[in-house]
Amino acid sequence: MKLDLNCDLGEGEPAARTRALMRRITSANVACGGHAGDAASMEFCVRLAKQFGVRLGAHPGPWSRLDLGRSAAQIKPGEIELLLLQQVGALEKIARDSGLRLHHIKLHGALYHASETDEGLARRYLESVTRWWPGAIIYAKANGNVARLARKAAIEIWEEGFIDRGYKDDGALVPRNQPGALVTKPREARHRARMILEQAQAETISGRRISLRPRTLCVHSDTPNALALARIVRLLLDRSGALHFP
Repeated sequence: MKLDLNCDLGEGEPAARTRALMRRITSANVACGGHAGDAASMEFCVRLAKQFGVRLGAHPGPWSRLDLGRSAAQIKPGEIELLLLQQVGALEKIARDSGLRLHHIKLHGALYHASETDEGLARRYLESVTRWWPGAIIYAKANGNVARLARKAAIEIWEEGFIDRGYKDDGALVPRNQPGALVTKPREARHRARMILEQAQAETISGRRISLRPRTLCVHSDTPNALALARIVRLLLDRSGALHFP
């Protein structure tokens, strides 16, 4: 199994952290003006991605900056195409001016989760990406609704597992306001990554194991100890020969 290592960036984290994380990941999901980010942060992330040879992806989110796009998304299927054109289109333009292309698109926060529960929204999302960015890969939750619909429509999908988030027994992520939502200890992150790599499984907060066979692993830039988590997972993947280089 070869695994990509991705991180959500350009979300207001210190520039030094952005740079340090970019040195350790293989894919960057860049906030593009919805839940976070502006032209300057997008340009900065694009430059770093080019410098370090990192896959560049767009990370569109709800127009909700006060809560970083993590409260329940109030968006209808008919509205997502315009949101994507505005946000992904902005990053695509900046990337093109630097000689880079968009490798992937990954929804953010509440929009990511809404697409997993609202099939109409998920279908419109996939249709919009296929129409406007036919060469872009979609990053979406492993074993989720978007991944299922994408495979059915023959759209390239990289299923995503989370290194720094707790899993419930049904495979859903533990809500951020509940105990066990975050994995912040490097040793636990390494254990999670190793279990996925070697057994295609993840341990839930109740101690049960669920099947998990992702193509890409995520570390969030705002998770406490994010840099240490990314460093130890990158080291594990490097040493095991499992890192999926660009």
